[in-house]
Amino acid sequence: MIPSRPARALLLTVAVAATLAACQRKEKEASPEAAPPAAEAAATGPLSYESATPYAKVSLTLPEAIKTQPKLYADLYRQEVADLGRYAEGAQADRTEAGGDSAMGPYEKTIVYGGAVQTGRLFSAMRTDFDYSGGAHPNTVATGLLWDKTEQKRVTAADLFAKGADLTALERALCTAVNTAKKGRPGAEPVTAGGDMWSCPKLTKTAVVLAPGSVQGKAGGLTFLLDAYAVGPYVEGAYYLTLPASAFQGLLAPAYAAEFGGQPLKAGDVTEDLRPKA
Repeated sequence: MIPSRPARALLLTVAVAATLAACQRKEKEASPEAAPPAAEAAATGPLSYESATPYAKVSLTLPEAIKTQPKLYADLYRQEVADLGRYAEGAQADRTEAGGDSAMGPYEKTIVYGGAVQTGRLFSAMRTDFDYSGGAHPNTVATGLLWDKTEQKRVTAADLFAKGADLTALERALCTAVNTAKKGRPGAEPVTAGGDMWSCPKLTKTAVVLAPGSVQGKAGGLTFLLDAYAVGPYVEGAYYLTLPASAFQGLLAPAYAAEFGGQPLKAGDVTEDLRPKA
């Protein structure tokens, strides 16, 4: 039976509509916007690495939170493992050149990333590098990792502040924090801006990390990482000092001003809180 003219018109309309719908579905599936951004997927992979030879013992530990930043995780893990491999090779070369004397035992390098803090735009962690390659004592160096999640790149402490900002008052506040912390360490001598042996730290030479704060999604301040020898002799140890955001809020670059707010969960000397636990 041949459909009537109205029926044929209705069938044609339905067919065209179905074709258009199918095309739209295919276009949506093919569109890059339909796929979730790569940064939204958590990274997969190990959070630790260990290697031991007669010449060197090396290890790496990363925080669980770093998996929220796949690019950072991948780059960091690859770089650190490669550097530890070169360290082990260098240890073997040193010991072989020295005649293979094993009385001292293997060299040791332990890298730990901890104290992860995130804001809407920034990811931060403290990197502690413990290194014993002979000598009177091991050395520990703390540095700060700052990652811009929007730009997908590492940034420096200097990037947090506006260009041309006068950091003099902030440096004074940091020096005051150093001397306050020294009062709790027997025999520690205070520092001054013009000290001969030890002097107030310069912000341009001081590593920083974000300090957790009272407002969700914001950093409550900055923690300044001063290693042994930075403001005193080795016996005094390191000083990790947190200053509240209110001490530098007006100095921040516009891109990062909104990442800080409230109060730090703990201000002043936070050395024991951030020291890697055995």
